[in-house]
Amino acid sequence: MSSQKILVVFGATGVQGGSVIKSVLGDSRTAKEFKIRGITRDPSKPNAQALIKQGVECVEGDVNSKESLEKALAGAYAVFAVTNYWEKMDPELEKRQGKLIADVSVAAGVQHLIWSSLYNVNELTNGKFSLVEHFDSKAEVEKYIRTLSIPATFFMPGFYMSNVSGGMMHPNPESSGHEYVLTLPVPDRTPIPLFDAADDTGKFVKGILTHREKLLGKRVLAATDYYTCKEIVDLFREVKKEGGKGSHFVQISEQAFKDSLGGMPDRGKHEMYENMAFMTDFGYYGKAGLEESLAILDEKPTAWQEYVAKAKPWADLK
Repeated sequence: MSSQKILVVFGATGVQGGSVIKSVLGDSRTAKEFKIRGITRDPSKPNAQALIKQGVECVEGDVNSKESLEKALAGAYAVFAVTNYWEKMDPELEKRQGKLIADVSVAAGVQHLIWSSLYNVNELTNGKFSLVEHFDSKAEVEKYIRTLSIPATFFMPGFYMSNVSGGMMHPNPESSGHEYVLTLPVPDRTPIPLFDAADDTGKFVKGILTHREKLLGKRVLAATDYYTCKEIVDLFREVKKEGGKGSHFVQISEQAFKDSLGGMPDRGKHEMYENMAFMTDFGYYGKAGLEESLAILDEKPTAWQEYVAKAKPWADLK
Protein backbone atom coordinates (compact mmCIF):
# COMPACT_ATOMS: atom_id res chain seq x y z
CA MET A 1 0.00 0.00 0.00
CA SER A 2 1.26 3.48 -0.88
CA SER A 3 2.42 5.65 2.03
CA GLN A 4 1.74 8.82 0.06
CA LYS A 5 -0.81 11.29 1.41
CA ILE A 6 -3.68 12.15 -0.89
CA LEU A 7 -3.77 15.80 -1.95
CA VAL A 8 -7.07 16.72 -3.58
CA VAL A 9 -6.85 19.65 -6.00
CA PHE A 10 -10.03 21.32 -7.19
CA GLY A 11 -9.96 23.01 -10.57
CA ALA A 12 -7.21 20.64 -11.66
CA THR A 13 -7.26 21.85 -15.27
CA GLY A 14 -7.72 25.51 -14.35
CA VAL A 15 -5.18 28.24 -13.65
CA GLN A 16 -4.83 27.89 -9.87
CA GLY A 17 -5.35 24.14 -9.59
CA GLY A 18 -3.14 23.41 -12.57
CA SER A 19 -0.35 25.46 -11.05
CA VAL A 20 -0.61 23.57 -7.74
CA ILE A 21 -0.29 20.24 -9.52
CA LYS A 22 2.69 21.46 -11.56
CA SER A 23 4.58 22.69 -8.50
CA VAL A 24 3.89 19.67 -6.30
CA LEU A 25 4.90 17.23 -9.03
CA GLY A 26 7.90 19.35 -10.00
CA ASP A 27 9.49 19.11 -6.54
CA SER A 28 10.96 15.70 -5.72
CA ARG A 29 10.11 16.08 -2.01
CA THR A 30 6.44 16.92 -2.42
CA ALA A 31 6.04 14.57 -5.37
CA LYS A 32 7.18 11.78 -3.08
CA GLU A 33 5.01 12.89 -0.16
CA PHE A 34 1.74 13.48 -2.00
CA LYS A 35 -0.42 11.53 -4.40
CA ILE A 36 -2.51 14.04 -6.32
CA ARG A 37 -6.19 13.56 -7.00
CA GLY A 38 -7.36 16.20 -9.46
CA ILE A 39 -11.02 17.19 -9.45
CA THR A 40 -12.46 18.12 -12.82
CA ARG A 41 -15.83 18.11 -14.52
CA ASP A 42 -14.79 15.78 -17.30
CA PRO A 43 -11.75 13.51 -16.83
CA SER A 44 -11.99 12.43 -20.48
CA LYS A 45 -10.99 15.86 -21.83
CA PRO A 46 -7.44 16.35 -23.21
CA ASN A 47 -6.22 18.55 -20.33
CA ALA A 48 -7.31 15.96 -17.78
CA GLN A 49 -5.82 13.13 -19.82
CA ALA A 50 -2.51 14.97 -19.88
CA LEU A 51 -2.55 15.09 -16.08
CA ILE A 52 -3.32 11.37 -15.89
CA LYS A 53 -0.20 10.70 -17.97
CA GLN A 54 1.78 12.56 -15.29
CA GLY A 55 0.44 10.24 -12.59
CA VAL A 56 -2.46 12.37 -11.39
CA GLU A 57 -5.67 10.57 -10.46
CA CYS A 58 -8.34 12.63 -12.22
CA VAL A 59 -11.88 12.17 -10.97
CA GLU A 60 -15.15 13.84 -11.78
CA GLY A 61 -16.41 16.19 -9.12
CA ASP A 62 -19.48 18.39 -8.75
CA VAL A 63 -19.13 21.18 -6.17
CA ASN A 64 -22.92 21.34 -5.92
CA SER A 65 -23.30 17.68 -4.96
CA LYS A 66 -22.55 16.32 -1.49
CA GLU A 67 -22.48 12.75 -2.78
CA SER A 68 -20.02 13.66 -5.52
CA LEU A 69 -17.75 15.49 -3.08
CA GLU A 70 -17.84 12.62 -0.58
CA LYS A 71 -16.42 10.34 -3.26
CA ALA A 72 -13.87 12.92 -4.38
CA LEU A 73 -12.55 13.56 -0.87
CA ALA A 74 -12.55 9.99 0.45
CA GLY A 75 -9.24 9.31 2.16
CA ALA A 76 -7.84 12.79 1.51
CA TYR A 77 -5.16 14.23 3.76
CA ALA A 78 -5.05 17.73 2.23
CA VAL A 79 -7.41 19.68 -0.02
CA PHE A 80 -6.79 22.73 -2.17
CA ALA A 81 -10.23 24.20 -2.83
CA VAL A 82 -11.09 26.94 -5.31
CA THR A 83 -14.47 27.96 -6.71
CA ASN A 84 -15.39 29.93 -9.83
CA TYR A 85 -17.57 32.96 -9.06
CA TRP A 86 -17.45 34.25 -12.62
CA GLU A 87 -19.17 31.19 -14.09
CA LYS A 88 -22.55 32.22 -12.70
CA MET A 89 -21.72 35.53 -10.96
CA ASP A 90 -23.82 34.33 -8.04
CA PRO A 91 -22.26 34.98 -4.62
CA GLU A 92 -24.82 32.87 -2.78
CA LEU A 93 -24.00 29.91 -5.01
CA GLU A 94 -20.28 30.34 -4.41
CA LYS A 95 -20.86 30.46 -0.66
CA ARG A 96 -22.94 27.27 -0.79
CA GLN A 97 -20.27 25.51 -2.84
CA GLY A 98 -17.44 26.57 -0.54
CA LYS A 99 -19.30 25.66 2.62
CA LEU A 100 -20.24 22.26 1.18
CA ILE A 101 -16.60 21.52 0.35
CA ALA A 102 -15.69 22.50 3.91
CA ASP A 103 -18.41 20.37 5.50
CA VAL A 104 -17.48 17.31 3.45
CA SER A 105 -13.80 17.89 4.25
CA VAL A 106 -14.61 17.82 7.97
CA ALA A 107 -16.61 14.62 7.58
CA ALA A 108 -13.82 13.03 5.53
CA GLY A 109 -11.23 13.76 8.24
CA VAL A 110 -9.14 16.06 6.06
CA GLN A 111 -6.04 17.22 7.95
CA HIS A 112 -5.32 20.39 5.97
CA LEU A 113 -7.89 22.40 4.04
CA ILE A 114 -6.38 25.16 1.90
CA TRP A 115 -9.13 27.56 0.85
CA SER A 116 -8.54 30.01 -2.01
CA SER A 117 -9.94 33.09 -0.35
CA LEU A 118 -10.00 36.90 -0.62
CA TYR A 119 -10.62 39.81 1.73
CA ASN A 120 -14.14 41.00 2.56
CA VAL A 121 -14.08 44.35 0.78
CA ASN A 122 -17.42 45.47 2.21
CA GLU A 123 -16.05 45.09 5.74
CA LEU A 124 -12.57 46.38 4.87
CA THR A 125 -13.99 49.62 3.44
CA ASN A 126 -16.76 50.04 6.04
CA GLY A 127 -19.41 49.65 3.35
CA LYS A 128 -17.97 52.18 0.90
CA PHE A 129 -17.38 49.45 -1.66
CA SER A 130 -20.10 46.88 -1.05
CA LEU A 131 -20.40 45.16 -4.41
CA VAL A 132 -17.09 43.34 -4.86
CA GLU A 133 -18.98 40.10 -4.54
CA HIS A 134 -16.28 37.74 -5.80
CA PHE A 135 -14.13 38.85 -2.86
CA ASP A 136 -16.83 38.95 -0.22
CA SER A 137 -18.34 35.55 -1.04
CA LYS A 138 -14.97 33.81 -0.68
CA ALA A 139 -14.36 35.73 2.55
CA GLU A 140 -17.70 34.50 3.93
CA VAL A 141 -16.62 30.92 3.24
CA GLU A 142 -13.33 31.59 5.03
CA LYS A 143 -15.27 32.94 8.00
CA TYR A 144 -17.40 29.77 8.03
CA ILE A 145 -14.36 27.48 7.82
CA ARG A 146 -12.89 29.19 10.86
CA THR A 147 -15.91 27.99 12.89
CA LEU A 148 -15.30 24.35 11.98
CA SER A 149 -13.07 21.76 13.60
CA ILE A 150 -10.70 21.45 10.66
CA PRO A 151 -7.06 22.53 10.27
CA ALA A 152 -7.07 25.19 7.56
CA THR A 153 -4.92 27.79 5.81
CA PHE A 154 -6.19 30.59 3.61
CA PHE A 155 -4.48 31.24 0.29
CA MET A 156 -5.12 34.84 -0.85
CA PRO A 157 -4.23 35.33 -4.53
CA GLY A 158 -3.10 38.78 -5.59
CA PHE A 159 -4.05 40.78 -8.66
CA TYR A 160 -3.46 38.61 -11.71
CA MET A 161 -0.70 39.84 -13.99
CA SER A 162 -2.72 38.34 -16.82
CA ASN A 163 -5.40 40.97 -16.20
CA VAL A 164 -2.90 43.61 -17.25
CA SER A 165 -1.70 41.78 -20.36
CA GLY A 166 -5.25 40.68 -21.12
CA GLY A 167 -6.50 44.14 -22.03
CA MET A 168 -5.87 46.65 -19.28
CA MET A 169 -2.60 47.54 -20.99
CA HIS A 170 -3.27 47.85 -24.69
CA PRO A 171 -2.04 49.56 -27.88
CA ASN A 172 -2.76 53.27 -27.81
CA PRO A 173 -5.47 53.90 -30.45
CA GLU A 174 -4.18 57.45 -30.83
CA SER A 175 -0.67 56.31 -31.76
CA SER A 176 0.53 54.99 -35.10
CA GLY A 177 3.42 53.10 -33.49
CA HIS A 178 3.66 50.39 -30.86
CA GLU A 179 2.90 52.66 -27.95
CA TYR A 180 0.95 51.00 -25.16
CA VAL A 181 -1.27 52.61 -22.56
CA LEU A 182 -2.41 51.29 -19.18
CA THR A 183 -5.88 52.66 -18.47
CA LEU A 184 -7.41 52.27 -15.02
CA PRO A 185 -9.86 54.27 -12.89
CA VAL A 186 -7.30 54.85 -10.12
CA PRO A 187 -4.41 57.27 -9.44
CA ASP A 188 -0.94 56.28 -10.61
CA ARG A 189 0.18 55.89 -6.97
CA THR A 190 -2.25 53.00 -6.34
CA PRO A 191 -0.34 49.93 -5.03
CA ILE A 192 -1.33 46.72 -6.81
CA PRO A 193 -0.05 43.34 -5.51
CA LEU A 194 0.77 41.62 -8.77
CA PHE A 195 0.66 37.83 -9.01
CA ASP A 196 1.43 35.37 -11.80
CA ALA A 197 -1.37 32.92 -11.03
CA ALA A 198 -0.39 30.33 -13.63
CA ASP A 199 3.22 29.97 -12.49
CA ASP A 200 3.12 31.02 -8.84
CA THR A 201 -0.08 29.63 -7.26
CA GLY A 202 1.67 26.32 -6.90
CA LYS A 203 4.78 27.88 -5.35
CA PHE A 204 2.71 29.40 -2.56
CA VAL A 205 0.50 26.36 -2.02
CA LYS A 206 3.53 24.09 -1.92
CA GLY A 207 4.93 26.44 0.73
CA ILE A 208 1.69 26.13 2.68
CA LEU A 209 1.86 22.35 2.54
CA THR A 210 5.49 22.20 3.68
CA HIS A 211 4.99 24.77 6.47
CA ARG A 212 1.67 23.36 7.64
CA GLU A 213 2.09 23.65 11.40
CA LYS A 214 2.97 27.33 11.52
CA LEU A 215 0.36 28.32 8.94
CA LEU A 216 -2.77 26.72 10.38
CA GLY A 217 -5.38 29.43 10.79
CA LYS A 218 -3.20 31.91 8.89
CA ARG A 219 -3.59 33.80 5.64
CA VAL A 220 -0.92 33.59 2.96
CA LEU A 221 -0.84 36.68 0.75
CA ALA A 222 0.16 35.43 -2.67
CA ALA A 223 1.79 38.25 -4.60
CA THR A 224 5.31 39.07 -5.77
CA ASP A 225 5.28 42.71 -4.71
CA TYR A 226 3.23 45.88 -4.69
CA TYR A 227 3.60 47.84 -7.92
CA THR A 228 2.09 51.26 -8.59
CA CYS A 229 0.46 51.93 -11.94
CA LYS A 230 3.45 54.11 -12.83
CA GLU A 231 5.90 51.35 -11.94
CA ILE A 232 3.96 48.83 -14.04
CA VAL A 233 4.36 51.04 -17.11
CA ASP A 234 7.95 52.07 -16.38
CA LEU A 235 9.05 48.44 -16.06
CA PHE A 236 7.11 47.52 -19.21
CA ARG A 237 9.10 50.16 -21.14
CA GLU A 238 12.31 48.88 -19.57
CA VAL A 239 11.71 45.35 -20.87
CA LYS A 240 10.13 46.26 -24.21
CA LYS A 241 12.61 48.96 -25.17
CA GLU A 242 11.38 49.31 -28.76
CA GLY A 243 7.76 48.20 -28.72
CA GLY A 244 7.09 49.78 -25.36
CA LYS A 245 8.74 53.11 -26.06
CA GLY A 246 6.40 55.95 -25.17
CA SER A 247 4.01 53.72 -23.23
CA HIS A 248 2.30 55.43 -20.32
CA PHE A 249 -0.47 55.31 -17.74
CA VAL A 250 -3.76 57.18 -18.00
CA GLN A 251 -6.25 57.46 -15.16
CA ILE A 252 -9.71 57.15 -16.72
CA SER A 253 -13.18 57.84 -15.38
CA GLU A 254 -15.45 55.25 -13.82
CA GLN A 255 -17.69 55.30 -16.90
CA ALA A 256 -14.79 55.01 -19.34
CA PHE A 257 -13.53 51.98 -17.42
CA LYS A 258 -16.95 50.36 -17.48
CA ASP A 259 -17.27 51.05 -21.21
CA SER A 260 -13.94 49.30 -21.77
CA LEU A 261 -15.39 46.06 -20.35
CA GLY A 262 -17.56 45.53 -23.42
CA GLY A 263 -20.46 43.12 -23.14
CA MET A 264 -20.11 42.30 -19.46
CA PRO A 265 -23.39 42.77 -17.54
CA ASP A 266 -23.73 46.18 -15.87
CA ARG A 267 -23.58 44.60 -12.41
CA GLY A 268 -20.29 42.93 -13.32
CA LYS A 269 -18.89 46.17 -14.69
CA HIS A 270 -19.65 47.98 -11.46
CA GLU A 271 -18.14 45.13 -9.46
CA MET A 272 -14.94 45.37 -11.51
CA TYR A 273 -14.84 49.15 -11.01
CA GLU A 274 -15.14 48.78 -7.24
CA ASN A 275 -12.53 45.99 -7.38
CA MET A 276 -10.05 48.55 -8.72
CA ALA A 277 -11.20 51.60 -6.77
CA PHE A 278 -10.95 50.16 -3.25
CA MET A 279 -7.23 49.46 -3.60
CA THR A 280 -6.14 53.10 -3.61
CA ASP A 281 -7.15 54.06 -0.06
CA PHE A 282 -7.81 50.70 1.62
CA GLY A 283 -5.32 48.35 -0.01
CA TYR A 284 -5.97 45.05 -1.77
CA TYR A 285 -4.76 43.24 1.35
CA GLY A 286 -5.79 45.97 3.79
CA LYS A 287 -2.28 47.43 3.47
CA ALA A 288 -0.69 44.28 4.92
CA GLY A 289 2.94 43.50 4.11
CA LEU A 290 4.00 40.51 2.03
CA GLU A 291 7.21 39.56 3.83
CA GLU A 292 5.87 36.69 5.97
CA SER A 293 4.08 35.10 3.04
CA LEU A 294 7.08 35.35 0.73
CA ALA A 295 9.25 33.73 3.41
CA ILE A 296 7.54 30.34 2.94
CA LEU A 297 8.65 30.06 -0.69
CA ASP A 298 11.59 27.97 -1.82
CA GLU A 299 11.29 29.34 -5.37
CA LYS A 300 11.28 32.99 -6.32
CA PRO A 301 7.91 34.37 -7.42
CA THR A 302 7.62 35.88 -10.87
CA ALA A 303 8.64 39.53 -11.02
CA TRP A 304 6.57 41.84 -13.22
CA GLN A 305 9.53 42.33 -15.56
CA GLU A 306 9.83 38.57 -16.00
CA TYR A 307 6.14 38.29 -16.76
CA VAL A 308 6.33 41.08 -19.34
CA ALA A 309 9.18 39.27 -21.09
CA LYS A 310 7.23 36.01 -21.41
CA ALA A 311 3.60 37.17 -21.80
CA LYS A 312 2.13 35.82 -25.04
CA PRO A 313 0.15 38.98 -25.93
CA TRP A 314 3.44 40.90 -26.02
CA ALA A 315 5.62 38.18 -27.54
CA ASP A 316 6.21 40.13 -30.77
CA LEU A 317 7.30 43.32 -29.01
CA LYS A 318 11.02 43.91 -28.82
